[in-house]
Amino acid sequence: MGRVEDTNEHLGQLNRLYLSTIETLAMAIDAKDQVTHGHIRRVQAHATSLARHVGVRDEGLLRAIEAAALLHDMGKLAVPEHILNKPGKLTEAEFEKMKLHASVGADILSAIEFPYPVVPIVRHHHENWDGTGYPSGIKGTDIPIGARILAVVDCFDALTSDRPYRPKLSDTDALAILKERRGTMYDPVVVDTFFKVHGTGQREPERKGPPSEVLNAIAHSRRATPTEPVATFDETTAGADEMLTLYELARALAGQTSLDDAGDVIAKHLRRLIPSALCVFYIYDTAIDELEVTHAVGVGALELRGMRIALGQRLSGWVAANLKTISNSDAALDLGGVVGSQAAKLRSCISTPLVANGALVGVLTLYSAEPNGFTDNHRRIIEAIARQVAHAFRSGKHLESSSANPNALAGLPDLNQLEQFVEAAGTHYLNQRSAFTLLLIDVVGLEQINLAQGEAAGDEVLRHVAHYATAGLRLADILFRYGSNEFVALLNDTTPEAAAIVASRVRDGIRGTPLILRDRSIAVDVSVANVTSAGDGTSLASLIDAARLRNSEAISERRGA
Repeated sequence: MGRVEDTNEHLGQLNRLYLSTIETLAMAIDAKDQVTHGHIRRVQAHATSLARHVGVRDEGLLRAIEAAALLHDMGKLAVPEHILNKPGKLTEAEFEKMKLHASVGADILSAIEFPYPVVPIVRHHHENWDGTGYPSGIKGTDIPIGARILAVVDCFDALTSDRPYRPKLSDTDALAILKERRGTMYDPVVVDTFFKVHGTGQREPERKGPPSEVLNAIAHSRRATPTEPVATFDETTAGADEMLTLYELARALAGQTSLDDAGDVIAKHLRRLIPSALCVFYIYDTAIDELEVTHAVGVGALELRGMRIALGQRLSGWVAANLKTISNSDAALDLGGVVGSQAAKLRSCISTPLVANGALVGVLTLYSAEPNGFTDNHRRIIEAIARQVAHAFRSGKHLESSSANPNALAGLPDLNQLEQFVEAAGTHYLNQRSAFTLLLIDVVGLEQINLAQGEAAGDEVLRHVAHYATAGLRLADILFRYGSNEFVALLNDTTPEAAAIVASRVRDGIRGTPLILRDRSIAVDVSVANVTSAGDGTSLASLIDAARLRNSEAISERRGA
């Protein structure tokens, strides 16, 4: 009896090892399907439970159903990721490739000597009760009972899960679809039993699988490698109007340095060619494998700023991972997570990757309030524009992330934005408002600090100046980064006397607080000059020249003293 017990225990251990090995393999397969993590585990739990309620008592068959539920998607190894995760309806050719997964999966598993009838269940889990399924077209009770059970559970879980081509359905809607397919696609007895046990909470205990980070690593390793689109400019810009627009776009982008500026220009030109309610630019963050909304124009734009999408997730994430354009997919699949957003009114989207020099830069996505709001011509146009603007976005991304970029370094608006502010206020703004005042803050000796202590120390000095200059200004004042060693503060509705007080406060605050680094401290010196229109100048350039002259004179006087 002791030897029998030892043998039974040994068999039990082998069986647990067998199931754990199968489960780990199955979860690795599941990781390839980037949007259905957890699908096979749920299918396994429901399928084994449903089998018992249907009346399956044979322990070997129950084991076969348990294993087949885990391995039924093995054939997805033969399906390209861009088809498997496509956020839209498959073409006829794509669907034919998708259908291969049932027979391919069974063929792969045939090489394993299972102690249970696993292979027939996997091969036939897409057969239909009326004989219209695949791969063999068998019908009725010729379909293995395990495959009939798996088909119903697999369908229900797919319907109640988010997929690239549609949001998840409610349990009520999914059950209605199963009822509609009863007797045509699915075994009536299996469907009726599923209805009886659904919602009773009777489930198989969950098994512990590999951690999610392992699955994510597997999925990430299989992502597409960025490649430049192969279509030529001439092939995609046949219309004279489109060619003119693209020419103007390329010329307009030539002078842009920031992502926001480039985004505004592109959105303006896109409206002329593709009607849309919202234009969103996602930039790829290589450090964390995510897309971030860096610029949006249109309905709900403010609510989307800063939103992130993991590579491979949602619609724009799929486009980034697979480098393929999608058109007329449900906009809710991209924006559904934005609670209470005006963007909930949007119905369709078109999205295309931005690729420059073989590297993914980001994704350009347009959203429409109309279902199927985009045509094949719109697709051709947006792909052509993406090729034109990808390099501009790559340059803007590089500049904004570079330590040499004033905006990124100090977190401040820059010279271009100051000039745009003055220009937008009106041609005669400076002449009409005598209270228009500027402070020019010159960081003294910055070049020497860079040479003696390194550019990193120089960057810290600039951040130090920006911080204490802002602290010395009033709430309504705006600080701009102007040059390599200069800042400009815009003081509105300020008399020269009040400006002199603010300038003194800024100067004293910076000079009186040394910069403390890890291994040393640096005494930071600045010269601050205030100038007011129209007495000191009638243009932005003339005011800056006057302020620089005063700063230069002040520095010379201090050195002479």
